[in-house]
Amino acid sequence: MVSGPTISTADLDPRQRRILFRAWHRGMKEMDIIFGQFADAHITLLTDDELDVFEDLMECADRDVLMWVTEEAPTPAHFKTALFDRIKEFHTHTSPLFKS
Repeated sequence: MVSGPTISTADLDPRQRRILFRAWHRGMKEMDIIFGQFADAHITLLTDDELDVFEDLMECADRDVLMWVTEEAPTPAHFKTALFDRIKEFHTHTSPLFKS
């Protein structure tokens, strides 16, 4: 299982590098995987507005976001965005995200 970025940061601007780092260093391994892998695949494609939404989402508690992604809890209206839908669609798991 990948536990860190798989893309080079050489061509990323400072904001993208900061977001990529934060996406992979959440504190909760499951969220590292969810946000980190999504950031690896999409960071260069996100608009400034989408980066704003992503940064906003990363300010939330990991456990809350994990519950929204897995639909264990309803997603607050503020985070029901096209970007959040893309993050959820990107992660379709049939087994646990992380096994220790």
